[in-house]
Amino acid sequence: MAGMENESKLIGGSNRISAVNLTGISSPVVNSKDYDHQEMDSYQKPGWRTFLSFVGPGFLVSLAYLDPGNLETDLQAGANHRYELLWVILIGLIFALVIQSLAANLGVTTGKHLSELCKAEYPTFVKYCLWLLAEVAVIAADIPEVIGTAFALNILFKIPVWVGVLLTGFSTLLLLGLQKYGVRKLEVLIAILVFIMAGCFFGEMSYVKPPAGDVLKGMFIPKLSGHGATGDAIALLGALVMPHNLFLHSALVLSRKIPNSVRGVNDACRYFLIESGIALFVAFLINVSIISVSGTVCSAENLSSDELDRCSDLSLDSASFLLKNVLGKSSSTLYSIALLASGQSSTITGTYAGQFIMQGFLDLKMRKWLRNLITRCIAITPSLIVSIIGGSSGAGRLIVIASMILSFELPFALIPLLKFSSTTIKMGPYKNSMIIIVFSWVLGLMIIGINIYYLTTSFVDWLIHSTLPRVANVFIGIIVFPIMAIYVLSVLYLMFRKDVVVTYIEPTKLDPSAQVSMESGDNGVSRGHGMTNAPYREDLADIPLPE
Repeated sequence: MAGMENESKLIGGSNRISAVNLTGISSPVVNSKDYDHQEMDSYQKPGWRTFLSFVGPGFLVSLAYLDPGNLETDLQAGANHRYELLWVILIGLIFALVIQSLAANLGVTTGKHLSELCKAEYPTFVKYCLWLLAEVAVIAADIPEVIGTAFALNILFKIPVWVGVLLTGFSTLLLLGLQKYGVRKLEVLIAILVFIMAGCFFGEMSYVKPPAGDVLKGMFIPKLSGHGATGDAIALLGALVMPHNLFLHSALVLSRKIPNSVRGVNDACRYFLIESGIALFVAFLINVSIISVSGTVCSAENLSSDELDRCSDLSLDSASFLLKNVLGKSSSTLYSIALLASGQSSTITGTYAGQFIMQGFLDLKMRKWLRNLITRCIAITPSLIVSIIGGSSGAGRLIVIASMILSFELPFALIPLLKFSSTTIKMGPYKNSMIIIVFSWVLGLMIIGINIYYLTTSFVDWLIHSTLPRVANVFIGIIVFPIMAIYVLSVLYLMFRKDVVVTYIEPTKLDPSAQVSMESGDNGVSRGHGMTNAPYREDLADIPLPE
């Protein structure tokens, strides 16, 4: 009984469902007269060194905001609507900061990532449906990488796009093989190449000098005028706010050793918020520069006929001319290298997201190379078919379609995250404040509402103007309208279903000395007597990020 009481006191400092592993801990809670004040004075106070130990997950996740899908949608938004859709980028990245922070907080506070909590909360059928949707999201996110890499190889070596699509499978194996020599070095190299591309667009933006008034107006005055503006806006949101990123971020934070105390949890949540804010601000500047350059160059009056044709159907493989003012004749080569790096960077995030989703929902783990190869092969299939039939233009449109799929899938990861992070049974006292709850739900419902509206109106408009026989239109309507109804009902189910599984552990009542030590950043056991950082997930410890 005494041992059980001591264990109860030990876990009292942690409110996480993955608490300290008590095996082998035999030291009792130290009372006030035995407490080692020298140990308390040596507690590492929060500072820039502590912050650096948490840097990594946010920047790794932010690579997904600079992938070929974002490039494609940014380029087309600028060419078609100039600066009119910059407000979508601003709102999208603000919303991304909020939900990525909620995902990080969920992992830090509970010790479980989002897919594991979904498995614990939902019935079996719903669990498998959410898993399938999450896997489809990973595949949809992998399609822009496949096509972006194929375009880069096409520009560099003049090989057909469909051959480049096939070669992306080998590039994945090569990338994962290079990780053995130090994945951090590889990530730094990819980041350098991506920021080279960003520097090119920044330099071009300083050369073409987009009108600051129009840029600010597009950033802060929402407008959806012009043909296809709504579709391009949804594609932008789909490329920015990706559902698999929520699963990824909630798991990546578990690779950090966090002090098992109230102060430790709060500090970790704050550091992850700061890191995500910095990373997404950089991503915001890059996305704004791409749209501004595309909008300014394609709206210029002195364009040649060839450049006008490219702007009318701008895609990743034809966008290098936008940088000719800065890079000259080498614009194609440097652009293609940066595009190749942008495409390959999402390999890392997609691989880990798929692994965490599979492990969380199914308790199934696969080797990273096998997991990535399966995902890549599935993504290659539609990319290969479209690139063979439709060529480069068809492959470019497939990137936009993949981004729209991600946007439509967002509610099935977003709603569970918003509900879990806002309920006491999941987060205890760490649940979202009322301001965050209102803000996140308003933005989330707005995005979901836009998706449903666009889905309905676009399909109805297509049926009205379709050249197919009337019988075919009726048959398509009979199939599609029930699917749309199921989509809406599924979203409503997730929204209004009451969470019933309690995963938050109520802390036990500590004695006064233990309470003092907890407020000091400890959990009642001095570090000299066996205190550990918790919850440290050994099953996630192989994530190649610095501790």
